[in-house]
Amino acid sequence: MSAQIIKRDGNPEYAVLPYEEYQDMVARLEDLEDIAAADEVMAALTRGEEELIPAELGDALMQGENPIRVWRKHRGVSQAVLAAAAGITTAHVSQLEAGKRQPSVEVLRALARKLAVDMDDLLAGDDDTADSSQ
Repeated sequence: MSAQIIKRDGNPEYAVLPYEEYQDMVARLEDLEDIAAADEVMAALTRGEEELIPAELGDALMQGENPIRVWRKHRGVSQAVLAAAAGITTAHVSQLEAGKRQPSVEVLRALARKLAVDMDDLLAGDDDTADSSQ
């Protein structure tokens, strides 16, 4: 690296280097940040704080399938078991999965807990908020 050091009062204050070397340095720093982020994700996976999801699950969600149904099936949970965990009826779960009802915040919280996902993972992409009137 061919940096020129500029001093003030005898102390180094600035380093000036050719632009091409600067760009190379920035690219290397970005690579290091990417590696650190990947290491962090891998450590979280090892600790069980993160999980890998199959491409089919991601595809189903991106194609607009109901996230409650997608996650319930992925977790191997029946509608009856999910309903019991949320304190609602199986018919209510069916209506949620069909998009005929929106869950209250309390129900959404219970569903998310049982399915081990964040609450917003259970909201359809076009839903901004849950209706808490039910």
